[in-house]
Amino acid sequence: MSHRNARTTFHGRVLIIERFRAGWPKAHIASAMGVSRKCVSTWVTRYEAEGEAGLHDRSCRPHTMPTHTPVDVEARIVELRRRERRGPDWIAAELGVPARTVSRVLRRHQVPYLADCDPLTGAVIRASKTTAVRYERQRPGELVHMDVKKLGRIPDGGGWRATGRVNASATRDRNTKVGFDYVHSLVDDHSRLAYSEIHADEKGQTCAGFLIRAIDYFAAHGITRIERLMTDNAWAYRYSLRTVCAEHGIRQRFIKPHCPWQNGKVERLNRTLQTEWAYRQVFTSNAERTAALAPWLEYYNTRRRHSALGGLPPISRLAPT
Repeated sequence: MSHRNARTTFHGRVLIIERFRAGWPKAHIASAMGVSRKCVSTWVTRYEAEGEAGLHDRSCRPHTMPTHTPVDVEARIVELRRRERRGPDWIAAELGVPARTVSRVLRRHQVPYLADCDPLTGAVIRASKTTAVRYERQRPGELVHMDVKKLGRIPDGGGWRATGRVNASATRDRNTKVGFDYVHSLVDDHSRLAYSEIHADEKGQTCAGFLIRAIDYFAAHGITRIERLMTDNAWAYRYSLRTVCAEHGIRQRFIKPHCPWQNGKVERLNRTLQTEWAYRQVFTSNAERTAALAPWLEYYNTRRRHSALGGLPPISRLAPT
């Protein structure tokens, strides 16, 4: 298939040759086809040299690459990496090539990173966090994701973001425990509609109560039934949500242990909460930050652009209520 900026296709090039063989001047062919005379000459020359096969698309890769790393050097780089299990800087010094060249060769040969390998055997021990197939449920409520994000509370007068690290260290009473806020969140897989609450803990009773209120919130926005709930393997989720899920006909699903990216949609919401709500501006008290959560959630669900939704907010995928 021709690239998107090509003025001719294979059939257009055949038409150029047919008109040329019929006696048309190249200038007239170029004018009729909307291309330059140089383009017409190129295809005529290629046809005369190769026949009809010369009219097909071909790679734009150059025939020669004088600066390409020699094959034997690439083989030495890969062999040295597998034998010594050292990084690009060390290999570059040993072979006399730039470290960036070593990195590119290793990536081209799909050699795993040292951080993913056992330091003694070189075997890959860390699972890849990259998902080959991006999934998205077909309808709202088919699957929701639930998680908790722990944030340090803000002392009265503001934390170090408001007073500076030096002043905060000098004025803080080390005997006073600031503690943490636990932001409980639920997000719909299809629409990305989100609901969050701040609590003082992440115990089972707290999680169950949050889930009940989240179900009501989703129902008020058109998601009248939740079919599946995905969480991590925390005790509060595995044992304390059974009753709530049974009452509402929800099937619980748990991610594989130590694989939080499988619950990636709510993990991404947690990151957005941090960057756009919790740490976006300076708060002088914990109550001030808590009060700012509900307006931000309203903005997130109704006006904030979401790249996974084609630049539209989550509410755009829900029926009007």
